[in-house]
Amino acid sequence: MKLKVHEFDLPLKYKFGISRETRIVQKTAIIEVQDGNLSGYGECVANHKYYKFTIEMIRDDIANVADILQSIDILETPPEIIWDILNGKLKHNPFAQCALDMALYDLWGKKQNKRTYELWDLDPKANPVTDYTIGIDETDIMIKKMKEFDGWPVFKIKLGTDRDMEIMHKLRDNTSAILRIDANCAWTADQTIEYSHTLKELGVEFIEQPMPAEASANDMKKVYENSVLPLIADESCISEEDVDKCAGNFHGVNIKVVKCGGLTPARRMIDRARELGMKVMVGCMTESTVGVSGIAQLLPLLDYVDMDGPLLLAKDIATGITINKGVVHYSDLPGNGVTLNGFQL
Repeated sequence: MKLKVHEFDLPLKYKFGISRETRIVQKTAIIEVQDGNLSGYGECVANHKYYKFTIEMIRDDIANVADILQSIDILETPPEIIWDILNGKLKHNPFAQCALDMALYDLWGKKQNKRTYELWDLDPKANPVTDYTIGIDETDIMIKKMKEFDGWPVFKIKLGTDRDMEIMHKLRDNTSAILRIDANCAWTADQTIEYSHTLKELGVEFIEQPMPAEASANDMKKVYENSVLPLIADESCISEEDVDKCAGNFHGVNIKVVKCGGLTPARRMIDRARELGMKVMVGCMTESTVGVSGIAQLLPLLDYVDMDGPLLLAKDIATGITINKGVVHYSDLPGNGVTLNGFQL
């Protein structure tokens, strides 16, 4: 197998604001694994400000495993085994690890003419719908974004301002959809408990990562015991060992395949969360259709999903899954169903 790295600056349809930053472009790396006339594709975004991974780091670390992959037959050595083989060289860079792992699953399925989830013996009949994310902005703009997706069943609202409850009242006045909140570490323990009562009255389903991951054990326990809404971990659940740490502090975990190192560890994290009686969500990081087509293979295992990345882009770079009012439709192609197109100008 041969490796190739494609780099893109993905323009966003609107500026995308969360509690700690606002961006208009998402840098991303697409890893292509070639075997004969077939190619598998995987993706990881760059995130230097918070997670400290750049495109250059991703490119360099992928290059360091190219020689090992040349001698591997994917039909004899499936992706989860390759993940273990390469873990020693890539564990310091889960972003690169994810893109390669996802590309290998795409190729693995294409070589066998089956979708990845079929090779995992999963049934997609009860797949959850994906939410659509409304980033922090002026309230009128947030309402405008929401109305552009009229009829969408679930919205995830980014909060972390000095007017959060004012925003939520106005958004609720303009939709009957299910609402979820993601504060991206912006609130204190007391704020989270206080806001949970207001948000429950507004029909919010759960609160994602209200406090910083480094919040004290006392604050975590206080919020867990006193919030009237379920709490879902995100920044507190990055790698496999974090799932156990979240038990007793959160009611569920949001697993990001880019942060944990790919589909292989994500499946193990899902299994462990279930053993601990926790709800399971998988989220995206504004990936293109390449990344979310990989995430889609996990859908039968999930309670919730946030895979709206391509919908937030002004231009996409691939075909694969499609989404219609939250419902995810798989590609007719095997594997993760991805075809890389580049920008359609």
